[in-house]
Amino acid sequence: MRRWLKGILPDPRVILESRWIRVFGTLLQDPNLWHLNRRSASGGVAVGLFMMYMPPFGQVFMAAAAAIKLRVNLPIAASLVWLSNPLTIPPMFYLAYVIGALLTGQPIRTFEPEFWLDWHNWLGVLGPLALGSIICACAVAAIGYFMVQWLWRRSLLREIERRRRRYAVARDSTPSSKRQT
Repeated sequence: MRRWLKGILPDPRVILESRWIRVFGTLLQDPNLWHLNRRSASGGVAVGLFMMYMPPFGQVFMAAAAAIKLRVNLPIAASLVWLSNPLTIPPMFYLAYVIGALLTGQPIRTFEPEFWLDWHNWLGVLGPLALGSIICACAVAAIGYFMVQWLWRRSLLREIERRRRRYAVARDSTPSSKRQT
């Protein structure tokens, strides 16, 4: 798992050169922000997935600030924010709106682009959208956190079992000095 993550994560130097990240200055010197261990990776996933449901302006900045404050993996947190993009934002936020409208008891508007693109209509949907966004953010962050914890543990247990088998084969194939008759 760790090897795979190292292969897909951007180099810390590239991240440090970003104009959005540079505002944090010396705060980025904390080694916990760059380590790849189970706690830091799962925390980075949770932060990134949570911030993905925040308003689409400044998500990377918010994810970086939260990762620094919580001392979790910064590259993972900042990268996962990009799951919300122009293709995924409409269904994500419509689902959040539907959940919020159901919880507040408001009637659910169908997804008609002309309604949603007219900013005059936004005041009537901002309350359910905000509530639904918080609920979705918490849900996907928790799912992501526990999924990474589980995958990391599963990967570790597989590695331990593989080593046990390898050592058992090596132990059984060596001649024993006690078997002489």
